[in-house]
This record gives sequence, structure tokens and C-alpha cells, in this order.
Amino acid sequence: MSNNLIFIIMGVAGGLFALIIVAYIIISKKMKKSEYRQIQNLQKGTRANKYSAEVLYQKLYITYIKVPFLKRYILKLRRRLEIINIDDEYITRRDSSKILTRAILILLPIIVLTILLTHSNYLLMFIILIFELFMTDTLIDGSVDKIDDKLLKEQIDFFSEIRHAYHEFNMVEEAIYQVSQDDEKEVSRQGEKIYEILISDDPETELEKYYDIAPNAYLKEFAGLSYLTKEFGDRKVDGASLYLKNVDNITQEMQLEILKRDKLNYVFQSLSFIAIAPVILLEPLKSWAISNFSFVESWYVGKPGMIVQIAIMLITIVSYILVRKLKDNGSTAKNSHTENPWQQKLYKNKIFKKIVDLVMPKDGSKEERKIQKLLKDAASPLKIEWLYVNRIVAAILVFIVSLILFMQLHRTAINYVYTEPTTDYDLLGGLSDRQKKQAMEVTEEDNVFLDMFKGNLDTTEADIEEELVKSEFYVEAKPDEITKAAERILEKLKIVNSEYMQWFEFLLSFVFAIVGYMGPVWLLFFQQKMRELEMEDEVMQFQTIILMLMRIERVNVEIILEWLERYSNIFYEPITRCVNNYESGPWESLEDLKNDITYEPLIRIVESLQAAVEKIPIRDAFDELDSERDYYREKRKESNERLIKRKGMIGKGIGFAPMISLFVGYLIVPLVFIGLTSMSTSFSSMSSSNF
Repeated sequence: MSNNLIFIIMGVAGGLFALIIVAYIIISKKMKKSEYRQIQNLQKGTRANKYSAEVLYQKLYITYIKVPFLKRYILKLRRRLEIINIDDEYITRRDSSKILTRAILILLPIIVLTILLTHSNYLLMFIILIFELFMTDTLIDGSVDKIDDKLLKEQIDFFSEIRHAYHEFNMVEEAIYQVSQDDEKEVSRQGEKIYEILISDDPETELEKYYDIAPNAYLKEFAGLSYLTKEFGDRKVDGASLYLKNVDNITQEMQLEILKRDKLNYVFQSLSFIAIAPVILLEPLKSWAISNFSFVESWYVGKPGMIVQIAIMLITIVSYILVRKLKDNGSTAKNSHTENPWQQKLYKNKIFKKIVDLVMPKDGSKEERKIQKLLKDAASPLKIEWLYVNRIVAAILVFIVSLILFMQLHRTAINYVYTEPTTDYDLLGGLSDRQKKQAMEVTEEDNVFLDMFKGNLDTTEADIEEELVKSEFYVEAKPDEITKAAERILEKLKIVNSEYMQWFEFLLSFVFAIVGYMGPVWLLFFQQKMRELEMEDEVMQFQTIILMLMRIERVNVEIILEWLERYSNIFYEPITRCVNNYESGPWESLEDLKNDITYEPLIRIVESLQAAVEKIPIRDAFDELDSERDYYREKRKESNERLIKRKGMIGKGIGFAPMISLFVGYLIVPLVFIGLTSMSTSFSSMSSSNF
């Protein structure tokens, strides 16, 4: 019985094995068919390589987010890219990682080059390396700006396709949906978002949310116009669709903005590098000057050379910051980001909070209102307490750095005395290797006596002569040689003993701290002045918005004011107050707005709005905008040209200041001054020898 069972089991197993072989042969034959091969090839094309760039950037993102220093930059990138890549975490991570990786790859060779060029000057190396970290912000901002510019250019084609789709479907939302099907373009995601808003249950609320995250003002205008057209309907004006006319107006605005950005990028593309180049060139220029003009070595190695180095570095840092502010100010996007962790964390500290509150002006005071107005006029995201945290921290850092630099200057002067070859050789000539070796031997001998009398302020020439006679270096020396050596050592000793912190250096450090304390406020003033250059451009944008809204049914003055508030930057505060007070009295709120502003073209717009409130329809109040549309368009172009020209002139003046300081203050002045001084000394010696 047991044997039969074994045979049965073996038979079943053999049968199953045979069935498996037959099934394998049949499946293999089917897999060889062309249809299956085609499917396999399609699948291969869609499978990502394990080590593809996409996967690499995703892994690098996870690494960057864990590194404390790099985390700051990756989060900063995220905040800007999230707006462009709506709800797409994968692309946001990929782009953030890609931009940061490129910035690191560019900076690493520069850092290595800096270390190689400045390895003999640790202070200069440290300052340049710190400064190069700030360059990371420039590289990151520039990369994101390129993505923003690319999106703006894609919008031109997007709006052009909207025209054709609208003619076909005659429905706003359907036209937007049809054009947004191209997944390869960044603007398609924005189109899908606007489509979802238009078909939502509460499009007005969703639209307000979109206004807060839209990448640029033109998408806001397009979304708002699409909503108004969907709600109130389209109408024919001069035989053409009003909606499409308004889309054309937005397109023309974008074209002007693209030209403006391209020209600004062209003007400023090399200014940032020109502004920072002098810092990197300090050591190479110093080495070249010493190798070709040996008589300037004492100047470069000593205290005067270091003072000029510090001055050039300060000029470079200030110029670099101002050039960045000048270029960035051209952006039309309003900075709504107000997160600033380190200031807030510092302000939460009880001791530091007491210091800040003690310095910060009281609520409601004249000074507090003045600072708040400055922050608003400069479009700064800082809160007033954060501004004063910046001011106090800047003052403390400048004071500490000033003291360190003064101590370093004293150390440099003392070190120069101990290492300078001691010789009576004419400065206009040069030292041979043999002469330099003999001079260094004299220096080392003098250093023995300097160490002996260092710190003793009552040392006389007789005291030094007494020790010289006892020393092994002057056993066979004549009396006049000992006297001459004693005079030389006493002169060196006076320099060494005088190089200590003086009371006026503490005073100067305090003065520099005050300058550092005022620095953040002066920077705000600079931003404010640069923003004033944008006034005409913003008012012309207001005219375009009014031109688009004036012929839409049911649009009133309040809706126009809300749109102006939404797209305003420089005049945001007074327009916001007007909108908030509109319900209490339309004409009175507009009158208050007119009193709050001083820019004449905007005052004329407000007066037209006042007329539209009580007397005439909106289209009649602004009929000159429609009749003189070509004139205003040409005026806008000319205004942009003047703005770019003025910014370019200011930027070139600021950007070339460090380079001019480098060649004039660090090369020409020492060569001329020391050369003339040496010649004067030589002629005096020759004259005295003749007599």
C-alpha cells in the first residue's frame, strides 16, 4: 500500500513537471511575438535608471535637508520653487537639489583657489571665505530667476494658444483646460490650477487663495479676468471679444517686462563679479608688485598695506550688497515672505529681548511710526523688532571685529619689526640673496635684544649699549658700531613697545559699531530710493489694469481699487487704507488716498475714480486711456528705457568702486608715494655727502 502511494505521488509530480514545461514552451513562443516585444520596448523606455540624474537629485535633496548649514539654502529654494511648481513635490525637490548642487560645484573651485592664493594671510583668507558664502545666495537667486523668466516666456505662448482655444469653445474654462494639457511646460500647471478654481464650488474664495501663491502678477490678472468673464460674461467691443482684448493687454505687459528683465540682466550680468573680484585679486597683485618693485615690500607687509586691504574689503562688501539690491529691486513680485527664524529666536531670549525693547522706539511714538513707514516704503519683510535685532547684532559684531582688526594691525607691525631684513641699503634698489642673508642675520641678532628689553618703556640707549658689549655678537665691534646698533635697536624697541591697544582705538571701534548699528537703516533708505525709480512703471501698470476692467459689466470703483491693491507694491499701504475705508465713504476714502500720495500721475487716476463714484460711468472717466492706448504703450517703453539706463549708471558706479580702489589705493598710491619718498631720501643723502 505504501509502495503504491509512493508511485502515485511520483506520477502526479511528474505530470505537474511536464505541464510546467509545456506551459513554459507555450509562453515563450507568445513572448517572442512582435506585439509583446513592442510592449517590452515601451516599458524599457519608461523605466528610470537606478543611477539616473533624477534619482540622484532626489537622494541629494534628502542629504541636504539633513545638513544644518545646507538646510537653510534648500528650504529657501523650496519656498520660491513651490510657487512655480504648484503641488508637485517631486519637481520641487528635484529643482531645489539641482540648483544647490550647481552652486556647490561652482563655489568649491573658487574656495580652493582662494585658499591657495591667500594661504599666507589667514585673516584675508577667512574674510574672503565668509564673503564667498554670501555668493551662494546670488547663485541661488539667479537660478530661480531663470526659472521665473522661463515661466514668463512660456506664458506668451500659453496666452496665444488661449486665443485659438477660446474661438473654438467660446468658454473660458474649457479653453484654459484644453491649453493646459501640455505637461512639459511649467505654465501648464498654473493653467490647470486656474481651471480648477473656475469650476470649484466657491471660485471667489479659491481665487483669493491663488492670488497669494501666484508666481507673478500677470497670472493673477489672467485668473481674475477669466473669473470675471465667466461670472459676468463676455461682450463685443469694436467687433472683437473683450476677454481676448484684455488677454492681449496682459501679453503686451509681459512682453515689456521680459524686455526689461533681459536688459537688466545684460547690464548687471557681470557687475556682481566685478564687485567681488578685487578681494580675490589682493594677494596676486601684492605678489606681483613686490616681485617687480622690491622697495614697496615694507608697505605691503606692514601696517599700511593691511589697513588698505581692510578698506578695500569693506568697500567690496558694501558694493556687492548694493548691486544685489539694485538688481533685485526690479522684480515685480511683491515679497510676502516674512519668516526670519534666527531674529525671532534671538528675540525670544529674555535677556536679549530686554536689550531690544530698551533700544526699540515705543509703540505709537513718532520714531516708531517713522521706522514702520521706512520698512513699508522699502518693501522690507522685516518686523520692527527684527530690524532692531539686526542693528544690535551688527553693532556688536562690528565692535568685536574692529577690536580684532586693531589687535591684528599691532601684531602685524611687531611681526614686521622682527622679520624685516635689517640693512642700510637704498630702498630704490634691491637686495641680492647674499645681502638678504646678511640682513636677516642682523635682524635675528637685534631680535635677541628686543626680547630682552621688550615691555620696558624706560630703556635708554646706554642700557642697550651695555648689553651689546656683553653679547657674543659684538665682541670685536668698534664703539661707533655699537652706538649705531644701539640706536637701531632702540628705534625698533620704540615701535614694539608702542604697538598696543590705545584709547582712541577703542573709541574708533565704538564709532564703527555706531556705523554698523545704522547700516541696516541706511540699507532700507537705499532700497526706498531705488523703489522710487519704479513709481512710474507701477502707475502705468495701474493704467493697464483699469483699461482691462473699465468695459467689463458690473465692475465698479471698489473692484478697481481691490485690483490696484492686489498688484500694487510701492503704493500698497495707502491703497489698502483706501479699500478698508471705502465702505464708510467712497469719495472721502479716495480723497484721503489722494492726500497720502504725492506722485502726480497716480493723483490723476484717483481723481478719475472720484468722478466715477458720483458723476459719470467708469468707461467715461478713463476714456483717455482707451483713446491714447498707443501713446501710453510707447511711453511705457520709454519709461523702462530710462529706468534701465539710470539703474545701469548707478550699478556701474557702485560695481566698479572696489576695482578702482584696488588699483588706485593698493597699487598706484604705494608705488608713487614710496617711490617719491625713497628718491627724496636718496637725494638728501647725496646732498649731505657732497657737503
